[in-house]
Order: sequence, then C-alpha cells, then structure tokens
Amino acid sequence: MMKPPPSHPVWVDVTVGLMAGLMATLVTNLAQRPLRWTTPDSVDRHEKRVRPGASSSLVAAQKLCDAMNVDPTPRRHEISGKAIHIATGMGWGPIYGLLRRYAGLRPFTAALTCGTAMSLILDEYLVPTLGLSAPNHHYPIFTRVRGLIAHLVYGSAVAVVTEALGRSLQRSSAHPGRRPQSPVRGAES
Repeated sequence: MMKPPPSHPVWVDVTVGLMAGLMATLVTNLAQRPLRWTTPDSVDRHEKRVRPGASSSLVAAQKLCDAMNVDPTPRRHEISGKAIHIATGMGWGPIYGLLRRYAGLRPFTAALTCGTAMSLILDEYLVPTLGLSAPNHHYPIFTRVRGLIAHLVYGSAVAVVTEALGRSLQRSSAHPGRRPQSPVRGAES
C-alpha cells in the first residue's frame, strides 16, 4: 500500500535531494579510493589504454570548452571537470526523494534503485553514448562491477543524508512557534 505524499511541497524534496546528492558524491569519491586499490594492474592498464581521457567528467569538460570555443587551460579544465562531476551527483540526488515520495519505496529499496539506475543510465548508457568513455564492451567486467558498487555507495549515502534531513525538517515543522535551540547545551541560538 502506497503512503500518501508528505504535506510539504515537492521543492523541499528536490532541495533536500540536491544537498544529499552533493554529500553522496563526496562520500562516493572517498569510497572510490579503496575500490581503485583493489583494481588489478592489468585492468588498470587496460582502462587507461581504452578510455578517451582521465575521467568522463574531464572529457565532458573538454567537449564543453570546445563547444564554447574556450581555451581549456589545465586549471580551467580541472575545475570544469570537478564541477561537472559534482553537478551530476547533485542532480541525481532528488531521484531518491522522488522514489520515496511518489513510488512509496522504503529507504533500502529506494537507495538500491537510485544507485543502480544511476549506474545503468549514466555509466552504461549516457557516458559511452556521448563519447565520454569508450564503449562498454571495451572495459573488463571488473571495471563495470566497480562502477556499480560505487553507485550503490552513492545511493546509500544519498538515502542516509535525505532521511536525516527529512527527519530534521519534520521535527522543526512539528513545532513552528518554538525557537530553535542550539545543539550545544546551554548555548544561545
């Protein structure tokens, strides 16, 4: 049985999702380090040989600079690549909240769905289709499984942040006339 949508406007879910997407992107970046350490040298060499750039975000930044006829200095290229990576993660964040709100999915299921969909739609379809990576069949299965795991970490992180922010918003809206208190005892807010 689906639960009724919350009483707050959908823009609240989208805003929370954007913030959760940012945090989940940062958490996923941290999680990718140990995932990279487990990558066999032969797979690492193969990936470097077939991919068109250091990362799909940097390839996207290069294509964007080319399309805008902007000189891609190394610093501008690096900043643009990071911005594209973070914006993509932020933009995907609201999907979790919308799955919870409209599909009535429980947190665990919504997290798995969000992370898996991100992996399939972005890594397996859009990124290679847009020429931001080599075609999927050029990569070993290890690479693709590592990507799926990273996106499941993303889905889990976006769920944790969204649920925490949602609870915080529920508590604050339950007492609209009450003055917010500092989390530190005895401190004025």
